[in-house]
Amino acid sequence: MTEISFDEFLAVDIRVGTVTRAEPFPEARKPAIKMWIDFGPEVGERKTSAQITVHYTPEDLVGTQVMGVVNFPPRQIGPFMSEVLVLGVPDENGAIVLTRPAQPVPNGGRLH
Repeated sequence: MTEISFDEFLAVDIRVGTVTRAEPFPEARKPAIKMWIDFGPEVGERKTSAQITVHYTPEDLVGTQVMGVVNFPPRQIGPFMSEVLVLGVPDENGAIVLTRPAQPVPNGGRLH
């Protein structure tokens, strides 16, 4: 494990947002879902794709809050431009489980 400074940690802007829209991403190499996430007035809406189809459907995701890194540069994923990295952890089989707040919080709140 590589240690980082607190200032390096602060450089990673991790915020909470609410999924406003989600749809299948059949063009992806591995099964994925496209999501549009409202990160509040300061950041706005950002889109991303995630390989989370084992535990989630697009319908499950709309209206739920997720955590994401909002200050990475955009990344082209096939025909789709990803603007945020949604965070999750693997379950016992390696399928991703999204990182979410335990209770509703305002969109745009920054992880401390």
